[in-house]
Amino acid sequence: MTRMHASEPGDPPELPDYAERVLDVAELIPPGRVMTYGDIAEWLGDGGPRQVGRAMALYGGAVPWWRVVRADGKPLPGQETRALEHYRTEGTPLRDTTRTGRDTPRIDMRRARWDGRTAPH
Repeated sequence: MTRMHASEPGDPPELPDYAERVLDVAELIPPGRVMTYGDIAEWLGDGGPRQVGRAMALYGGAVPWWRVVRADGKPLPGQETRALEHYRTEGTPLRDTTRTGRDTPRIDMRRARWDGRTAPH
């Protein structure tokens, strides 16, 4: 995907190459599926979960950010309500939390995780 880069004073700063690559992967994740920060770093063959998280935090607002998650399946802290709306709309598999007493559902990582290669179920 080609994104606009700064060319005039006052334009947003140029998107770093690594961040653009992270955002490109985030846009590939099918609805109802997720990848972890570490999955994306591994898929790119560059950086690690923290670098992916930083790129998503700074530049990820225009891509399906809710599909890039922590390895434990917890929604993005501070964005749980918005993320859960997306998960429910897209049919993302969630774990039943009624037995554990947790307030916020988690993603069922076994069923929702996308490896970047296979077509969604």
